[in-house]
Amino acid sequence: MPDDAPRPFPEDIPDSIETIHIIGICGTAMGSLAAMLKERGYRVRGSDAMAYPPMSTWLEERDIDIMLGYDESNLDWDPDLVIVGNVCRAEYGDAVATRERGFPHLSFPEALRHFFFEGKKPLVITGTHGKTTTTAMLAWILHEAGQDPSFFVGGVTGNFDSNYRLGDGDHFVIEGDEYDTAYFDKVPKFWHYAPHRATINNVEYDHADIYPDIETIESMFEEFAALIPDDGSLWVNGDDRRAMEVSAPCDSPVKTFGLGADNDLRAVEIDYGLTTSVEVTLDGESLGTFELNAIGEFNVRNMLGAAAVALDEGIDADTIKDAMATFERVQKRQEVIAEIDDILVIDDFAHHPTAVQSTLEALRTTFPDRRLWAIFEAKSNTSRRRVFQDDYPTAFAPADRVVLSRPFDKKDDLSDDERIDIDKMVADIERLGPYADLIPDVDEIVEWLIARLEPGDIVAGLSGSDFDGFHGKLADALRENRG
Repeated sequence: MPDDAPRPFPEDIPDSIETIHIIGICGTAMGSLAAMLKERGYRVRGSDAMAYPPMSTWLEERDIDIMLGYDESNLDWDPDLVIVGNVCRAEYGDAVATRERGFPHLSFPEALRHFFFEGKKPLVITGTHGKTTTTAMLAWILHEAGQDPSFFVGGVTGNFDSNYRLGDGDHFVIEGDEYDTAYFDKVPKFWHYAPHRATINNVEYDHADIYPDIETIESMFEEFAALIPDDGSLWVNGDDRRAMEVSAPCDSPVKTFGLGADNDLRAVEIDYGLTTSVEVTLDGESLGTFELNAIGEFNVRNMLGAAAVALDEGIDADTIKDAMATFERVQKRQEVIAEIDDILVIDDFAHHPTAVQSTLEALRTTFPDRRLWAIFEAKSNTSRRRVFQDDYPTAFAPADRVVLSRPFDKKDDLSDDERIDIDKMVADIERLGPYADLIPDVDEIVEWLIARLEPGDIVAGLSGSDFDGFHGKLADALRENRG
């Protein structure tokens, strides 16, 4: 559970830094930070328990060395600074060496702010769902408006083919993650980001490994809202009760976006499809009809959140409209992997029950006459737990067929009482209508599907990870059998 406040920024960070060691360098965020530092001229190395493609290859291409394992000797090259990822535990060898040998050290969000926020206006996108897409949308709007923004987002953006960019403009657009920071700084990352403007897209229970209840999560967002200065602004999803409640401590103007009639920025006359068409109004006045290359109500809300912050930054509605018409989705967000013999294979990051349901409802609305398969992996720290045992069955109800793999086992595995009961979940899903099957192994799932898929089917692989290559394996098998 997080502490009450971030640690004070360390006083021993040298003014002149040339060499940096990163503990946990092969994580998506840490690897990207390494590349950003290298781009700024620092000499960077790092350590991790494992190194495999694509991140290992990506780092090697940028001449960033990876040391395997967390050993004290990793710091024998005597770097000027150590950056510690939240994967690192206090007892890891290079963490012990950092403390015992007195190396100055920062967490990931501390380093991001220290090296890249100076002279920038942080625009922070938060919420349980939709952060990545909304951040990517806002970055693209500012880019198309000629603002040359910097950004950091938790996924590879379609427009930039990257999850970060270092621009010369005034803005740094950042996805504000509520997960904790480091073993020595147990607070949400977004408390470190000094927000000037921000959104709160929604607030739900998540991250069951560190937060005991929804009240604790609400308090994290309340503290975040209080960080926004008087001359900044906070945009909140007005259709989300908890998001509205946690915005109360904010001293800056609080405005709302959403579909409900009471919102300041509102979506009306929505026409859902592969391209979503929506009229947007601000304070009751029409800003015109926006076209969005994305499906589902949740993406309409994501667009509204991005547009709201852009409007506060003086970007005109026509520029926002043009940017949204050319916005390309982030990888693993309703990403089409292949279409073979009229069978569509889609990769989506959904693993929280609300995200699962939103994604499946969007696909059902967009393709009402096609058979919808949901293939799900419980791998995240929350989805593996029993906390959402009763919520998942309803989330899968929009699908025609559901296939569940066995929950992922970690070394620090859960007890039987804590772990989700996957057999019960199969039975509960079937009681609501969809056929459901439990197939433990991805290769078995692919083989099973190949014998049953028909032209017109849509297969949505839902997971917060690479799902053991499920999407690529299924696409390859379809090409071999039907291509």
